[in-house]
This record gives sequence, C-alpha cells and structure tokens, in this order.
Amino acid sequence: MNLQYKKASAKDIDFLLNLRMKTMTEHYASSGLPTTEESALQRVLYQFEKANIIFLNNEPIGLLKIDKNKDKIEVLQLQIDPNQQGKGLGKAVLTDIIEEAKTVKKPITLSVLKTNKAQNLYSSLSFKIIDENEHSYIMEFSN
Repeated sequence: MNLQYKKASAKDIDFLLNLRMKTMTEHYASSGLPTTEESALQRVLYQFEKANIIFLNNEPIGLLKIDKNKDKIEVLQLQIDPNQQGKGLGKAVLTDIIEEAKTVKKPITLSVLKTNKAQNLYSSLSFKIIDENEHSYIMEFSN
C-alpha cells in the first residue's frame, strides 16, 4: 500500500471538515453529541498542529492526528474517507504506528466512541479497553 503523510495546513481545512462530517456525524448523532458543522470544525482545529493528511496514490483519503510524547503515542484522530474504508487502510496506518511503538517501547492510546465500529479494528490489533466515559472507550496497545 502506497500511503504517504503530509502535515496539514490551513488550506486543508475544507477537506478535513468535509472528511469529519462524512466519517463522524453518524457516530456523534447516535451518541447524542453535537453534529453541527461548527462542532465538527472545532474538532478539526483541535491540536491542528499534529494533523497529517493521509494520501493514497497522491489522493487525499484521510486524517491522522497523532501526539508522540515522552511517555506514549496517542492517536488523537484517525479518519478514512468512507469510499476508502474496508480496504485495510486504517489497519495499515495503525500497524505502522504499532511498529514504531514497539521500537521506541511506548504504549499507544486512543479514544473511540462506543457507537463506532472502528473499535473492532482496534481490538483486532490487540488494543484493550482500559477505561471508559459516557460516550467513549479509552483503548491501549501495550508492548
């Protein structure tokens, strides 16, 4: 799989807002959370400096927002365009992160809405639920 990453810039905000609306609105709605464009834009802008556009064959297909700090690697947001889902792209992105985490001997954490079936992907890659809140599971991959 020929995936590349490019640091997101202000000119990517329209793409990212559209991607977020396509990928997250149904999960937010089923969780009883706000689904407005304004609330989606707030999530796009959240820790924007850590946002990377995922490209497949030079086409933007997703977002990886990741925080690599001294104690852990945190996947803040991972979104794949619905037209590209089910092709193993999310798994490929996460597998690369897992390999890096093993090399640097750090755990990976992420949060997933309880209504989002992506949690099945995370479980299949050995992420375990370590905590939860009203809407989300906190999952961790440990070496």
